[in-house]
Amino acid sequence: MKHTDIIEIFENSAFIDTDVTVCGWVRTSRDSKNMAFIELNDGTSFKHLQIVIDKAEMTDIAEFMRLGTSLKVIGTVVKSAVAVDSVEINAKSIEILGACPLEYPLQKKRHTLEYLRTIPHLRVRTNTFNAVFRVRSVVSNAVHEYFQSRRFVYVHTPLITASDCEGAGEMFKVTTIGYSNDYKSEEDYNADDFFGKRAALSVSGQLEGEVAAMALGKIYTFGPSFRAEKSNTPRHVAEFWHVEPEVAFAELPDIIEIAEGLIKYIINAVLEKCPTELKFFDQHFEKGLIDKLTSVVNNDFAVMTYTEAIEHLLNADVKFQYPVEWGCDLMTEHERYISEEVCKKPVFLTNYPKEIKSFYMKQNDDGKTVAATDLLVPGVGEIIGCSEREADLEKLLDAMQKRGMTTEEYEHYIALRRFGSVPHSGFGLGLERMIMYVTGVQNIRDVILYPRTVGSIY
Repeated sequence: MKHTDIIEIFENSAFIDTDVTVCGWVRTSRDSKNMAFIELNDGTSFKHLQIVIDKAEMTDIAEFMRLGTSLKVIGTVVKSAVAVDSVEINAKSIEILGACPLEYPLQKKRHTLEYLRTIPHLRVRTNTFNAVFRVRSVVSNAVHEYFQSRRFVYVHTPLITASDCEGAGEMFKVTTIGYSNDYKSEEDYNADDFFGKRAALSVSGQLEGEVAAMALGKIYTFGPSFRAEKSNTPRHVAEFWHVEPEVAFAELPDIIEIAEGLIKYIINAVLEKCPTELKFFDQHFEKGLIDKLTSVVNNDFAVMTYTEAIEHLLNADVKFQYPVEWGCDLMTEHERYISEEVCKKPVFLTNYPKEIKSFYMKQNDDGKTVAATDLLVPGVGEIIGCSEREADLEKLLDAMQKRGMTTEEYEHYIALRRFGSVPHSGFGLGLERMIMYVTGVQNIRDVILYPRTVGSIY
């Protein structure tokens, strides 16, 4: 269908005083004695295009005015009568492409985000989700730009795996058999399954990413990860998008520098390409958002050891829900206190106790900590988990043995330490948490098209 995108009407003044064809959905409408007005949106612009109807020329307009109706409009582009530096269309003809009934769920009143989650197929048409997914697109593109411009190789790691990268066992099983009483043991069941052994959806592409980095030097993966963690919190979903670089010949300070550069690059891209959307989020979701993001890109991130963070938490004049002691895994309330109250900006926490971190992290010389860091940001908590990887074969095997892990599932990963092992590092950035940070949206369910959470799937 030949038509002009609404974004082009707004951005190109050459359309003024010319006839155009536009298509879109009715977002709002109002009627008066002599004139009627429709706000049309086709998805190419956060801003709506006003369609002006002269009722002396067009009389039977009731069905055009219904919210959610899709229209094809032919008319003349003119300067807006009320909005400075904007345009509108004086309609000459209107055709209904898809009628919408009066019970359309998105009416003029403001709906709660909780309600909108019940209609994920329609919530994208609201201003909030229109803005969220525009920002998400820009953030995703910025990820690729950052790595590609620095000669990282983009690799696609498998989504079906036989190994648990995190060692936590919270994985979704992949099977073609399903429920059955025909097998005497789990081993028999797995042997008869599609792959002949246990298989699951990947929680991370890191292990395979390290394999690629040992040949290609600098790589990144960007795709979905799956975790069957029964956490019904505003920060957790079962399916999320994961950015994971792996870099050979890089120690912890090197990968921290890369991580900080990525965050600043993403934020700069959003500030440059999404000013209208950020203004909306600043007004409706987080006051001062634009100033916060501008400050982040103009200042260095803080760096603090885990031990120093524990001292701050123990001395804090705050009653935390979860007690704090050295060796504990920090909760969101602790992470936010450190980033929001102590540092007042993003902070890399380094050198965590080895017992609370994954088996693959490089063991420090103190015998108690690992060369790991989490990036904590105000308003969200952790958005990056990062570490130097253990390159010493004996130390890696010892860490796996102490966790009761079987080496058979990790043969290729272990072999990397036998054949030309090098210092190497990487991190994982949760895309949805990054979008929460740059938009001020507080629930991860509201920055992904179809949130998958425990007990809930559409």
